[in-house]
Amino acid sequence: MHETYLIYDGSFEGLLCSIFKAYELKSDFIRIIPEHLNSQQLFATTIRINTQETAATRVLTGLQKILSKSSVSKLMKVYLSELEGSEDLIYRVCKKVFAKQRDILTNYADPDVLNVSKIVKSVHRERHRMEAFIRFKLTKDQIYWANVEPDFNVLPLIKNHFKKRYADQKWIIYDIKRNYGLYYDLQKIEMVIFDFDQEFDPTKTSEKIFDSREIEFQRLWKGYFNSSNIKSRKNMKLHIQHVPKRYWKYLVEKQ
Repeated sequence: MHETYLIYDGSFEGLLCSIFKAYELKSDFIRIIPEHLNSQQLFATTIRINTQETAATRVLTGLQKILSKSSVSKLMKVYLSELEGSEDLIYRVCKKVFAKQRDILTNYADPDVLNVSKIVKSVHRERHRMEAFIRFKLTKDQIYWANVEPDFNVLPLIKNHFKKRYADQKWIIYDIKRNYGLYYDLQKIEMVIFDFDQEFDPTKTSEKIFDSREIEFQRLWKGYFNSSNIKSRKNMKLHIQHVPKRYWKYLVEKQ
């Protein structure tokens, strides 16, 4: 069995272009791999995919003609999961959709569709946790800053939530793990990338960066949290279930 590896740039448009190229090749042995995970394959043909808007649009338009908005959204969330093999899963589902010319994303008897559903639920769970656990800190520039390290790439899914909730404040939510963030300037949201100093610690509230009022607020919040905590009623197992430990380093009350 001779496999063909399609190496794309990691973008959703690049993934769509890879699917377009896979149809051109008419091969049953194709794998789609993001560039950052690519390793030399000894017994496979490797093709690097150029991201082109025309090819990406053709594939997306074709899907949108058959699938509901909800189903297209599910495929996008599988892509945002960044799980190994997610590109191949999306490609297999697309092949079935185009072959049958109908929306199959509710047919849970299909193993690929069932897998999509499981991944989407996991991504939804992470999105809700980000919406609940994100903590902003006021910088000296009067911009509210929050840094996160979600398991999945959920920033595109939470941006509208925070735009509505904090419409009158400038804010940045930065994904330390993926090194990009979202900046809201009271009008629009745009993507930003920072080159952090090696001494920068995202879990700390440095007086060099953050407003003095933020430092005082955190001190008061910790005091309130500690005074309202009833030790005799502490249920650590339940607490960890609702607030997993991996989020603690970004919660003021846990510092």
